Amino acid sequence: MAREVFEETGIEVDRIEYQSSQPWPFPASLMLGFTAHALTTEVRLRDEELEDARWFNRADIASNGALLPPRQSISYRLIERWFDAGWDAHLRDILGSVL
Repeated sequence: MAREVFEETGIEVDRIEYQSSQPWPFPASLMLGFTAHALTTEVRLRDEELEDARWFNRADIASNGALLPPRQSISYRLIERWFDAGWDAHLRDILGSVL
């Protein structure tokens, strides 16, 4: 996972922890969700896999400054877990029926 993050974004990570998984729309594929600690923060897109990569803080997300994935997705659950761990309100309460 660390190698993949570095190859696509130029960001070095450690403290990688598996969170959950879900089926992926490609035949016999599975999306895996991990959290990690960033050792570097400068985003440098290194290959053609990603169109964009950038950082958001909790205030950006709370003010709808970031387009979030659908609530049923693993990516939303990862964002929600991170957000709720460091904010005094839950993401779902803040966003209400926006998503």
